[in-house]
Amino acid sequence: MELLETINVRELFRESPTFHAEEIKQLNKALGGAQAADVRAELASLKSDVDASGSPADTYVMRVGVGLYLTGRHPEADDYLGRLPDDSVASYYHAMVLLSLERPGDAEHKFAQAGRGGFDPVDCKLRQAGAIRIQGRLSDAEELLRATASEGATRAEYSYQMGCILSDQGDRFGAIEYFERAVDMDPHHSRALFSLANENSLHGNDDEAIRLYERSLSKSPQHIGALLNLGLLYEDSENYSAAAFCFRRVLETQPFNETAKLYLKDIEATNNMYFDEETARNEAKLLHLLNRPVTDFELTVRSRNCLENINIRTLGDLTTVTEQELLSGKNFGETSLLEIRDLMIKHSLKIGQNINSAPARETFQSQDLSPEEQALMEKTISDMNLSVRARKCMVRLGITQIGELVRRTADELLASKNFGVTSLNEIRAKLTELGTKLRND
Repeated sequence: MELLETINVRELFRESPTFHAEEIKQLNKALGGAQAADVRAELASLKSDVDASGSPADTYVMRVGVGLYLTGRHPEADDYLGRLPDDSVASYYHAMVLLSLERPGDAEHKFAQAGRGGFDPVDCKLRQAGAIRIQGRLSDAEELLRATASEGATRAEYSYQMGCILSDQGDRFGAIEYFERAVDMDPHHSRALFSLANENSLHGNDDEAIRLYERSLSKSPQHIGALLNLGLLYEDSENYSAAAFCFRRVLETQPFNETAKLYLKDIEATNNMYFDEETARNEAKLLHLLNRPVTDFELTVRSRNCLENINIRTLGDLTTVTEQELLSGKNFGETSLLEIRDLMIKHSLKIGQNINSAPARETFQSQDLSPEEQALMEKTISDMNLSVRARKCMVRLGITQIGELVRRTADELLASKNFGVTSLNEIRAKLTELGTKLRND
């Protein structure tokens, strides 16, 4: 059996005459394996010595800064790397830190500076294009990216950045193709894996999303967003110990991360609750089925059009109307009714089975709503860009449109499993941005 190479972490931090790409790669390898504790210990020791020195050597300041970046301590890394404006390695990693601190304008200039100083000019331009894109200047970002195509197109980072641009332009399938290409070139490209995981999560492919998030976290530095999203997916699959591990890992590097604190608190509260797991699973499956759009099923064009005309969008909607109401729709005849009836029987459902327990259906065609308000009420929940947890809760509650959401009270939402105060505050903030609110708020 081949033994794993032991990396001399102390030598990398203190004795290596250079500290460039290869040394940082070795340090990152140690951090991602069994020597993570060694890296953190040596980093703490060197940082203490640098802090105690009146005039520490620039190379040690830079090594501390890079080490802090690799271990996720970005605000501290900003301080150390910012002391070395003329070092190309420090400028590159400072730019990476600035991106994580949501300062893309500063990162753009630092990447350009690092490239001029000789730190992998092609990679610096690719990253600079990313910083420009984050600022909303898509045309400028694409122009810079394409200018590097002769050298950059063979790199995973090029495909990743092109995927991000296409995603921001609304070309989801084109973006996925580029993200997959990036992962083919570099199986450990954490940000491409994160993007693919997020796409799968948005479309309900939770198992694949979990697998991709786990892969994205297999290499340092570990991204906070991936840890939070993975923790929420673990929680949703009732793997509470794994979810808590993710949130605690966030708090190890960001002790004051309020989101992670609240999520962890929700986990601890959940562990003290009793519920019938089998019943919960069956309810979740039923809600998922009721929430499926009728367009997912093989219906004739006439039947689809008839359902659309009377605002029937999901199987759940069909359980809240009578057969007579369906037949009263324009062009809706016995043939369509038989087709719909067969579809429902196939899924162990029945037309009108929930008619007595469901609230009256509303279409928001009200004299009190302006055309703009009407359009807002008919927007889908996906337009709100909710977090994984909040989105899952909407599915459990069968809420597909903003109009359905604003008819709920805060107490009704909080009664849903895994829907805590964090999710409620998120929902309220999103609705406020749209100029509306929950019932009774």
